[in-house]
Parts: sequence; C-alpha cells; structure tokens
Amino acid sequence: MNGVTTAKQARVRAPEFPSGSWFNVAAPLSLRELRGKIVLLDFWTFCCANCLHVIEELHALERDFGDELVIIGVHSPKFEHEKSDTAVAAATERYAVTHPVFNDPELHLWQQYAVRAWPTLVLIDPGGYVVAQAAGEGQSSGLALIIEDLIERYDATGSLRRGDNPYRPPEPSGGELRFPAKAIRLGEALLIADSGHHQLVETELDGVTVRRRIGSGERGRDGQRLAEPNGLTELPAELAAAVGFDIVVADTANHQLRGVRSADAAITHTVDLVAGLAGTATVTGPVPPVLSPWDVAWWPAIGQVVIAAAGVHLLLGWQPSTGAVSILAGTTVEGLKDGPATDGWLAQPSGLAVQGDRVWFADSENSALRYLDTAGQLHTAVGEGLFDFGHRDGPASQARLQHPLGLAVLDDGSIAIADTYNGAIRRYDPATGEVSTLAAELAEPSGLVLVDGELVVVESGAHQLVRPITAGRLGQVLGAALQTRRPVTELAAGKVELTVGFTPPPGRKLDERYGPSTQLTVSSSPPDLLVSGAGSAAELARTLVLAGPPGREGVLHVTAQAASCDSDPATEHPACHLARQDWGVPIRLSQDGSSALELTLLG
Repeated sequence: MNGVTTAKQARVRAPEFPSGSWFNVAAPLSLRELRGKIVLLDFWTFCCANCLHVIEELHALERDFGDELVIIGVHSPKFEHEKSDTAVAAATERYAVTHPVFNDPELHLWQQYAVRAWPTLVLIDPGGYVVAQAAGEGQSSGLALIIEDLIERYDATGSLRRGDNPYRPPEPSGGELRFPAKAIRLGEALLIADSGHHQLVETELDGVTVRRRIGSGERGRDGQRLAEPNGLTELPAELAAAVGFDIVVADTANHQLRGVRSADAAITHTVDLVAGLAGTATVTGPVPPVLSPWDVAWWPAIGQVVIAAAGVHLLLGWQPSTGAVSILAGTTVEGLKDGPATDGWLAQPSGLAVQGDRVWFADSENSALRYLDTAGQLHTAVGEGLFDFGHRDGPASQARLQHPLGLAVLDDGSIAIADTYNGAIRRYDPATGEVSTLAAELAEPSGLVLVDGELVVVESGAHQLVRPITAGRLGQVLGAALQTRRPVTELAAGKVELTVGFTPPPGRKLDERYGPSTQLTVSSSPPDLLVSGAGSAAELARTLVLAGPPGREGVLHVTAQAASCDSDPATEHPACHLARQDWGVPIRLSQDGSSALELTLLG
C-alpha cells in the first residue's frame, strides 16, 4: 500500500528483518543496529521495470543524504526464478544497486509492512518508527522533503547518527561482454547490445571474436554514451541513406532511441521519445516519461520502427524520416487484454519479431507470447495474465512461460522464445498451436538471432552468446502451471467504496490553476468483475460494484495521479510535480469482505 503516516496517526514500530540472505554488505543488518539513522526500505523485484526506475531515482537520495540515510532494498519476488539468491545477486549487480539488499523470497516483510504493489518505499525515522509509505515512481522529491524535516528534528535532539554507511560494492563480473541483452546480424558480423558495459559490440559470426566497440563505455545519455542498451534493428538501405544512420538502438535506461552509423561506428542521432509523445494521452492520461524501450524492430508492413516500451506497457511506432511517434498498442494499464490495439492491455513488452503482417512481442510480465496485426488488433498465442506462469509444453492454451524477453522467427515460420526466467528456449508453432522446449539450463537467455539457419542465443546471465540447439532437438516439458500468490484483499460483493488519499508533501499545494489536479482510472481483470465504477474521473473516490459469488478472484487495476506545486508565495513560477501510481490489487470476494478499499498517493 502507498501511504503517509502523519503525527495524528498512531506511531507504528517498523518490523525487524527476519533471518535471510544479504547482498552489498559485510554482515547482516538489523533495524536495532541502525537506530539513530534514517532508513528507507525499497520493496522491489527485478522483473519490474517500474522498480528499476525507482532504483535510478534513489541515487539522488543516496547522494544528497549519504551521511544520514541508509537505503535497503527488500527484494520481494514475483516469479519463482526471482527467489534464488544467485539471481538476486546477479540483478543487484546488473542494475547497479548501490545500497544493501535483503532477499525476502517468502514475502514476510511484504506482509508485515502491508505492501500492495511493486515498487513501494517505506521511510523509518531514527527512533525506528514508520513515518511514510509510498508506492510507485516519482516519490523521491516528496521523500526528500520528509527526510530534511527528520534530519532537522532529530539533529536538534542529538539522536541522529551520521556516517557508517553499510554498503559494500560487489566484485564485478563479466568479460568481453557483461549482461548482453540482444543481438542482430549485420552483414557478416553480429552486433550485440552489451548492456552492462553501456556499449554495442560487433563480433564475428561466432559471437566471440570482437571486431570493434561502439560507444564510449561510460554511462550517459549524449554524445557517444549509452545507458543499458537493449534492442537493436537495422533500417532499410534507402531509408538509412536518407536519415544518416542505419542502426536504431533502444537506449533503455535513458528512455530514448539512438541512431548509429555503422560505417564508422558513430552514434549520430538521439530520438527523444518523450518529446515525441508530448500531447499524446491514453485513457489513463498523459504517457509517463519513463518509457524504458526494451526492443526495437523495423516493420516493413507499416513502414515504421516498432518500439517495445516496457516501462509504460505500450507498443510505439516511430517513423525515422519524419520523427513522428505514435501509440500502436496499449493504454499504459498493465494487464492482458486483446482486441482493438489502442484499448488493449500489455505488461512490459520486451522482445519483438516481425513476420509479415504481424509483429510478435514477448509480453514479459504476462509471461505471454502475443502479436499485433496490421489491422490494429491484439492477439494472445500463449499466456493467461499477470500472475500465471510456469514451464509447461503442449497446446498453447495450457502452455506456460516465465517472463520471456526475446523472440525470433524461425525458417519454418514458427516462433522461438527466449523464456528467460525458465532458462529455456521454447518454440511456438502457429500451424499446430503447440509449444515445445528446444533447450534448457541456460542463464537468463534474453535475445535470439538466426544465423544461417542456426539459432544463436544471448545468454545474458552467463555474459555470452551460445548455440545450444542441435539439429532435430525437440523436447516436451510438462511442468506445473504456477501462479504468483501475493496476499489477497478480501472485498465484499456489491458496493465497495474506493478512496485514494492524497496529501501534498510539506511546502506544496494542489495545482488547480487549469482545472482538476487529480485523476482516478479503474478497470478490472476479468472485465466483468467490475459491474460499475470503471473509467476515468477527476475525483479520487468512487463507488465500485463488484460481481460474483464468494470465492471469485480477480485484479482491480487502479491508476491515480495528482499534480502539486511549491507553495512559496514569493515564487512567480513554482516548480510543479506529478505524482502517479498504478496498483494491481488482487482481490477475492467474500461474505466477510470489506466494503472499503483505501489507497494513498504520496506527492
């Protein structure tokens, strides 16, 4: 849950850490030992793009309050793969987490702190009491104001401790490649997005022998610098000649695209996707600026580059010759919904493959294989929704994936899937509707490229490219279909009062100069769970009507946003801030369930 505890509410002692595995520390930590420090808990999971955005935001707090503040990541896994200490250690290094991390595979702390969504931040004062709780991105500026107030108050009493930061960086891993993401064939070479080195690497077709590197290797957003590049695509020769570059790169952590001229290995262009979407809105409002483009693909059928914008659950289209950016599919609501593309729901689309009038995409948080056609319709081939996953072959209706990130179209028209969290390569045959396993026991495969009929796999967790599939190899895995079991909110059938509280941080007020400063959008999975109350309106309170017998389960999708500005009367043009959060609240209808659902938005 996302909320702020004020002085008017009962003081709540922060629950202590249970025994478990720690990373980025010399020894396990406890809140008792941290008394006198301000502590910020970040409940995250490494599959979650929004969680990765928050890790970036926390760097500013680490810089500004390094002496007084200790940030601790509480890794709270969604998928089975994410429970592993080995996987958490790799993710902590991959995403440059510069604070201690505690792995909580059974979600003990998640339940004790009443967390409802990834990511959630919990602020603990030097006395060991919870003072604020906030879900979602964009919370750092509001938390900074609260931290400044805590520093002033506890400094005055002499009870604030400074220094003694427990963070210890891990030993770096990797070699020529470090957490490579995806690769494409470029003539008689491979071009690899070397995400951990913030570069592109051109190799021989063996994927091992390095020819050259593109980009300085320094993390950044301009010049020859990149930040965690992922997807790559090559433009048609005539178009490339016209625009001055032939390779398009998904510069993921910078939320932009870059244009590369392969002839001289120069990064020549920057595509500001956020600016390109200015003025574009969906049913949930303006598109947030944290796009996290995870893959790109040239789609000849529409003459555009398709962008898998994982951070906002959209497929975008970009026309290099005009610079126009548009929404091809999605509404920014995270979920699985087919039909008209601009009314559909996606969940972190992360891998693309073009096949005629279809662009296939790995919808990673849905553990799904889906496609968009040129008629503007969304279809799902494999997958059930946000919380259904597993490693199971057979008919597509029963098959399960686990957070896939990469795709390739094979010579026979079937689709190869980098089934990342299962450590496997899967195959979907559109002609038969069957799913099979081609290879297993890989370390987080994230990209696929076909080289002379042979499938080359980007094995990201092992920092290498491999060829694991031998001719004629085909297996069947009949594993269990799994579900993410987060704590479920028991609600009553019939009327339920939904309220989203919003209190601007100290020194800010609601911005109502140009109309309503708040918006609330509600939908559900399945759609018929919500009889009334769906849609968007300005008020942050609404009566919902839920349908179904006791025991029925589903997910309420709630998006709230509020605009606030600095309230200093001496400032002619105050700085303004937009707070936004998306909740996916698992619910179960019950005779004894609550008739109220309360959420809170921190500014």
